[in-house]
Amino acid sequence: MEKVEKKEHILLLPYPLQGHINPILQLAKRLASEDVKVTVALTNYIAKSVKIQAGPINIETISDGYDDVGWSEVEAYADRFEAFGSKTLAALIERIQNSDDDTPVSCVVYDSFVPWVLNVAHKLNLVGAVFFTQPLAVTNIYYRVHRDLLKVPVQDEDLLSIPGLPLYVRELPSFVSDVESSPHFLRLPVDQFSNIEEADWVLFNTFDDLEPEVLKWIAKLWRVRTIGPAIPSKYLGKRIEGDKEYGLNMFDMKRAECMDWLNAKKDNSVIYVSMGSMAVLKQEQTEEIACALQGCGYNFLWVVRQTEENKIPSTFRKDFVTSPGSEKGMVITWCPQMEVLSHPALGCFVTHCGWNSTMESLSLGVPMIAFPQCSDQPTNAKCVEDLWKVGIRVKVDENGILRKDELEICIKEVMEGEKGKEMRKNADKWKELAVQAVSDGGSSDKNVAEFLEAVKSEKVKQHPCHI
Repeated sequence: MEKVEKKEHILLLPYPLQGHINPILQLAKRLASEDVKVTVALTNYIAKSVKIQAGPINIETISDGYDDVGWSEVEAYADRFEAFGSKTLAALIERIQNSDDDTPVSCVVYDSFVPWVLNVAHKLNLVGAVFFTQPLAVTNIYYRVHRDLLKVPVQDEDLLSIPGLPLYVRELPSFVSDVESSPHFLRLPVDQFSNIEEADWVLFNTFDDLEPEVLKWIAKLWRVRTIGPAIPSKYLGKRIEGDKEYGLNMFDMKRAECMDWLNAKKDNSVIYVSMGSMAVLKQEQTEEIACALQGCGYNFLWVVRQTEENKIPSTFRKDFVTSPGSEKGMVITWCPQMEVLSHPALGCFVTHCGWNSTMESLSLGVPMIAFPQCSDQPTNAKCVEDLWKVGIRVKVDENGILRKDELEICIKEVMEGEKGKEMRKNADKWKELAVQAVSDGGSSDKNVAEFLEAVKSEKVKQHPCHI
């Protein structure tokens, strides 16, 4: 009898933050839909701290050296994660390889923030594919810093031009434009390139039509393929059956009350406000947003994490927090963002412009009011406003505060103005292009197929040991 060939086994390792884990889980589900065995390796702390709905994906754990308490210091964490992670990841893979009941791992896909994983993969003679959860434009900037082509700190008068997009200082990632405020954070995005020339594949959570000029430039450097948008299939053509959500959430979801409230609202009548899972606003800033939402004349749904609720003004809290069923507005600690963005009641999204939120909004055709906080968000906001033309970036005062009047002006512009109408047309265009990219025969679909075919057929050369 002819021996049945075992299917491939791909192991994926995300950086342990929700914004990094979710897109890798989506890539894992996409790979699993092609009859590939898929394992996602999470840190012990993440695995026991959150609820994970992984479906066909196998979940394994490794140690980052902080199994019981999580982490807070970035520089210390990076070193400790590499030390503990290298050993426990290698042990995990070797256990799988030596098991009679498991398909051997043939490829490791890893977050760009953990480049040491490539050394582990190559020592074990496996294909190593780095996965960037940030856009190509931001990668271009960090690469220039890595190669010393862009000096930090950047001078105020400097104008940086990446393919198709000139950038001023305020439009650069905060770790580049304001190094002193977070000196240790620049290490992670710059170290992404420490061994990238040795990577067998370089994958990005974006799609070809979204960043064509930068893609051409970066494709000259590495074996690059775009595989995004990496969001649940329900919102992009329903390719993967039952794929309605990412499968991991670190916050208590208030789905029922949130969706019931939205269902009672007219189409395009709600302002959705969320600053993501990590941003910490000043009390003064929270008060300004509250005043703007009260005075803008539109219904609003505002996500304020539990740790930030104490910054909400007491009068506002009484009307919209302790009485969450208010007809005009609702404040909630967390919500199913994809469901909210896809709801017909949504009029616009006031966002920090984290890459996942930006991709979700683009994929669902929702215009944005960009209020970037840190990291890659200023560059994402620049693209939202000037490259994709689906939103407007707010102006802050000399203290970095977005004032009530400015936010109200931006809301009115997007909801009622001529620019707002153009934004909606453009948003619909990008929504269509996003669906095309991941649909059968689309650019991202072809790239995933090509990657899988290569993993199945290529014989990996012996790589030098770096462990």
